[in-house]
Amino acid sequence: MIQVTPSLSIPEDELVFTATRSSGPGGQNVNKVSTRITLLFDVKQSPSLPADAKKKLLDLYPTRINKEGIMRVVCQKHRSQMKNRELAIARWCELVAEALKPATVRKRTKTPRAAREQRLMEKKHRSQIKQNRSRSPISEWDD
Repeated sequence: MIQVTPSLSIPEDELVFTATRSSGPGGQNVNKVSTRITLLFDVKQSPSLPADAKKKLLDLYPTRINKEGIMRVVCQKHRSQMKNRELAIARWCELVAEALKPATVRKRTKTPRAAREQRLMEKKHRSQIKQNRSRSPISEWDD
């Protein structure tokens, strides 16, 4: 079992790992050993996730989750397959925990009086500028 949050743990058999060759520097290790780990997690079919958590995950990570509802986390930071696997699990746990956090409710506050007065002064000033522009100058043809 993988402990995602204190209240949610998911069995490790719901996660699918695939190893492929990593890109970037590393010499012969890159050419020989498959160290990149791709973690796949079926969000839509997971029996461990509550329905509201599934919806939040799908809404929050549309680029990480494909049309079939499979979430993908790739890790190729280390040269070791086991370290990449552990890092992928940790990153996946962070993503799921972030989605499960309750949204913070915005506390309404009053606009400070100084800010309201400043706004009104700016509006009066702008109005005055526009009024000055609209007044036509006196011409010699008005007679």
